[in-house]
Amino acid sequence: MVRTELFCHTRASRTKTALLAVTFAGRMLISPAFSQSPAQASPPIFASATVAATDKPSPKVETPTRYLPNRAPRREVAYYEMLWGVDSLTVKAVESGELIRFSYRVLDADKAKLLNDKKVDAYLFAPEARARLVVPSLEKVGMLRQSNTPEAGKAYWMAFSNPGRTVKRGDRVNVVIGHFQAEGLVVE
Repeated sequence: MVRTELFCHTRASRTKTALLAVTFAGRMLISPAFSQSPAQASPPIFASATVAATDKPSPKVETPTRYLPNRAPRREVAYYEMLWGVDSLTVKAVESGELIRFSYRVLDADKAKLLNDKKVDAYLFAPEARARLVVPSLEKVGMLRQSNTPEAGKAYWMAFSNPGRTVKRGDRVNVVIGHFQAEGLVVE
């Protein structure tokens, strides 16, 4: 009886060891195929017409990280400083995600007058989401946009309505205020 149990135990441990070895060897053979960059991988010669929906690779979803700096190139910063008199352009999603806040700091008040003019249309365009967000006008508050005369050294903002939360953190957006256009800003 003891000998039968020992035989079964030894056989089970051999089976487990064999399965572990096969799994490890399989991973070693498969992993180099996945480690190739797309430029190195060759496209298939014949495409199969009967590919199951489960055979398609799932799209990789990248979440934006808040620890990587998102600095604009020096030329871009110099352009906004020289032509529009502003810097520190940022776009942030309000905690609920229903509003997107665009803020900037004024360096030259004369050049930045256009940005605070309520008569000039302002909108935020998200190319990936194909969404155009506008500054909402509330009944008691008015437009969610600062319209006082800009002063050098002060920061100003405007909020864009984001119904359905179509624009999310990590999306690249363009802010257009009349002739002013800031492209490729990342929503924080």
